[in-house]
Amino acid sequence: MNRLLIVLLLLPLSVSAAVPAADAGTSPLWGLVQVMLALGLVLAVIVGAAWLFRRVSMGGMLGRWQPAKVVSGVMVGPHERVVIVELDGQWLVLGVTAKQVNLLTSMARPEGAANAATVPAATPPFAEWLAAALAKHRRPSSNDTP
Repeated sequence: MNRLLIVLLLLPLSVSAAVPAADAGTSPLWGLVQVMLALGLVLAVIVGAAWLFRRVSMGGMLGRWQPAKVVSGVMVGPHERVVIVELDGQWLVLGVTAKQVNLLTSMARPEGAANAATVPAATPPFAEWLAAALAKHRRPSSNDTP
């Protein structure tokens, strides 16, 4: 890996040594075309690398199979959480801090909690809450009339 990095870093030096000095009669338009082509090539490499990373990373092909699923979690301190993780039908209750993860207990998944992670919260969506708050704020009071 280090050899490849050194070769890639020294490659521009060898290319510049092999190319003769530019002629004074070179068109500025041709220089602009070269810069734009090089920029397009660099952008294509970046987009290709991002696409390849997404295909082979956990979010891509491997991300469809999730052996562990976070069912619930609660903050118990500024840097501490208690998390319930489902793993192969077992629920693991974990204590999570900034430096370590401890298994507090494990239990079989309760029958009534088959889809606990997919059930939406009972709180209303933000849009409904905002509309209610604005409606309450916009009600004219008896003191506002002239």
